Amino acid sequence: MALAASAAAQATGADREARSSEFLTVCGDSNHLPFSNDRYEGFENKIAQLIADELGRPLYYRWWPQTVGFVRNTIRMRLCDLIMGITSVNELVQNTNPYYRSVYTLVYRSDSGLTLTALDDPQLKLNQLRIGVVAGTAPATLLTRYGLWDQTRSYERAVDPRLYAPARDAVTDVAAGDLDVALVWGPIAGYYAARQAVPMTVVPLPGEIESVQLAFNVSMGIRDRETEWKHELNTLLNRLAPRIQAILLDYHVPLLDQANHPILPE
Repeated sequence: MALAASAAAQATGADREARSSEFLTVCGDSNHLPFSNDRYEGFENKIAQLIADELGRPLYYRWWPQTVGFVRNTIRMRLCDLIMGITSVNELVQNTNPYYRSVYTLVYRSDSGLTLTALDDPQLKLNQLRIGVVAGTAPATLLTRYGLWDQTRSYERAVDPRLYAPARDAVTDVAAGDLDVALVWGPIAGYYAARQAVPMTVVPLPGEIESVQLAFNVSMGIRDRETEWKHELNTLLNRLAPRIQAILLDYHVPLLDQANHPILPE
């Protein structure tokens, strides 16, 4: 029993040593708006600063592009102690409680005369509307199911984010008139639609359509077995929830509660 207690104490000490007690070090992408960039303009930058302030520690970043191997080359290499935005079902990390839930959206020009609210809207097919979608995302499955793929432009998903931003490009192509409508992940759609030279309409889709999930929880990622760190973060996320929600709404992120009801600004 004494040996077991000693081993447990050593394991706990090692766990604590794995995390900095002086800084909050976050791994992020330096060119990934609206989430983060190296000028701290993204909403994940703002939320990370909230957490650092609550901890009373300086905030530092280690940058790595959001490509294949991001987790392996960052938090697993102990370059940082936290990844800000990751789907709550990600198995490469230990997930915190979710701090927001968003959904895929329809994006079109407000002056287009369109009144789209759903993917099965007859306007899409009857008018042969030009549709943009990022390949491999959930809405692409539904476009095929509804017989709309022939009028769809597919944006490559596996790209170098330092050079290309396919979801952002789909929104800007709609604004430019090269597409009629785009199907884009909510945080990206809301952020870039608000920054176009023409008014844009962003319509959140239902959380699930015909067993295809379109709404997802987003958590923060930490290393496995860091249970004390997870508990501390979950406590902070609960306490900071109203301020986090205000930041997200300020960035035009379409938010849903866990029952997939929209969360609107007060």
